[in-house]
Amino acid sequence: MATGDKRLVRLDKLLNTDDFRKAAKRKLPAPMFHYLDGGADDEWTLADNTDAFTRYPLLPEYLKDLSVVDTTTRLLGAELKAPLILSPTGMNRLFHHEREPAVARAAARHGLMYSLSTLGTTSMEDVAAASGGPKMFQIYIHKDRGLTMEFVARAKAAGYDALCLTVDMVAGGNRERDLRTGFLMPPKLTLSSLSSFITHPGWTFNLLRNSDFRLANVAHRQDALASGAMGVISYVNSQFDHSVTWDDAAKVIEAWGGPFAIKGILSPADAVRARDVGASAVMISNHGGRQLDGAAAPIDCVAPMRDAVGADMELIVDGGVRRGNHVVKALALGANAVSFGRPYLYALAAAGEAGVDRMLGLMVDEIRRSLALSGCATVAAAGRHLLAPERPAVYQK
Repeated sequence: MATGDKRLVRLDKLLNTDDFRKAAKRKLPAPMFHYLDGGADDEWTLADNTDAFTRYPLLPEYLKDLSVVDTTTRLLGAELKAPLILSPTGMNRLFHHEREPAVARAAARHGLMYSLSTLGTTSMEDVAAASGGPKMFQIYIHKDRGLTMEFVARAKAAGYDALCLTVDMVAGGNRERDLRTGFLMPPKLTLSSLSSFITHPGWTFNLLRNSDFRLANVAHRQDALASGAMGVISYVNSQFDHSVTWDDAAKVIEAWGGPFAIKGILSPADAVRARDVGASAVMISNHGGRQLDGAAAPIDCVAPMRDAVGADMELIVDGGVRRGNHVVKALALGANAVSFGRPYLYALAAAGEAGVDRMLGLMVDEIRRSLALSGCATVAAAGRHLLAPERPAVYQK
């Protein structure tokens, strides 16, 4: 049981992502919750990312030996206990004072890869010291180009297994929820948010006790927040380099020299380009519906992307994953694994490290159970034969 304030969280009563979401909503002031929960424009893509999984009904096969179901897989050069990665998510301090190390430690206990964002509120070195599990560092290319190669060198020195470049932030998405709630980074008490801070005393107490909201990996070079609070989109538009090309990606891949993912790709043509410049993986993603509203759901992009790049490139579905059967559907379509962000952030907000640990345990159990119920004793056994040849009308959006 975690007790951030009088709103007690019974972890044994939290059984799925929606339960953790509701608990996070109770714990967080409105600006923080809606920053975590929201998407761009009308939030159509945000909803469709998860809804799209219903378009792929499963055809399980039975009378197989399923006495042992092995969920282990190798991905981005690391051995994982399940085909699941924790996506890079910025500014975890917004949601809980235990921040990114709490998530990394929980991921390590479950044998899963943790991804740290450039925009994390903990340095890559401190995260590496907190967790001996598999780790990936995610970068954006800033206008300060020297930071890019510095990130590569620091990630090598800290022992990260893989590097990831996010490419779908060429402009900040129109996140209207943040505009309505007055979300700022670092958090700032305003007339519009005052009542929400007062009615969430646990979170507010920890804000007053520890108000360090630095973007820890970049503050030494370009502390854009030092002069005062600003909107996240303002930071993106002022600090990110929007002239990045495939040549820039190739230079970073060469400098890294190890497993490398490009995140934010949806089209088969871009996946082929990523393969051709040396990326070992694509994270099929629309930034959780936070960038281009109306973008395709990642799960809908898997099969055509696999057909385009062939068997060797690793494909990771990033977006909308909420259930173990979603993972099986992604594997059946040709993905090697999935990744998610919001589910573990809901759990972090609800109960810190203990919440993340509980949520990851439930998810790994769901993956194992869904594989078994589909007739698969291993991750590799999930193929397109598990999917219905036609999508019944009931599954059409």
